[in-house]
Amino acid sequence: MKKHALTTRIWHWLNVVSLVVLFMSGLNISNAHPRLYWGDWGFEPSAAWLHVPRFPGWATIPGYYSLATARDWHVIFAWVFAVSLLLFMLVALLNGHFRRDIATRRAEWAPAAIRSDIRAHLKFDFHHGPGKYNFLQKASYGGVIFVLLPLMIFTGMVMSPGMEAALPWLTDIFGGRQSARSIHFICAWLIFAFFVIHILLVLLSGPFGQLRDMITGGRIDEKA
Repeated sequence: MKKHALTTRIWHWLNVVSLVVLFMSGLNISNAHPRLYWGDWGFEPSAAWLHVPRFPGWATIPGYYSLATARDWHVIFAWVFAVSLLLFMLVALLNGHFRRDIATRRAEWAPAAIRSDIRAHLKFDFHHGPGKYNFLQKASYGGVIFVLLPLMIFTGMVMSPGMEAALPWLTDIFGGRQSARSIHFICAWLIFAFFVIHILLVLLSGPFGQLRDMITGGRIDEKA
């Protein structure tokens, strides 16, 4: 039996490309107005809750400042990101991936069990036990898939003038357009942090095997 279903592998790599382009084009967009606010509107520096540093060209798409071009990249890959996430969630729901591999059990939330999992990670012990993922993996994957990624989509929709006009209640849910922009920014950096930790753990737990399994699907060790 494959460790990773074909649909999971396709979504994983499509997601990598989408998130990299979205993050880097988002940094270019941020350079247009590097201040964040709460509420419906904001412009004055004194009203900002955060003054964002200007990002250099090597970190942005395109590699020079162009708000229009960056927005084009951002919108195109936002659609790729949103549609692929929706399809992945539907397939994972139907084939039992969420129930079987991502859903946590009550016993796993016991403080002693969580402390044990953290200690194992600190000792670079990444054995999963009887399941495909350990508790920290399931909790982090669930948080990203069901919280951070949908928040990115919905707050992004609020910042689209067309969507804002069609769905004004969505703006109200987030407390205003500037609040949605701030949440969008915060979620983007939380996903970036997850990405860095994910790569670090892959490097520590056998990068060649992990990379091979995420390309070929690998196989579950039935004896484990």
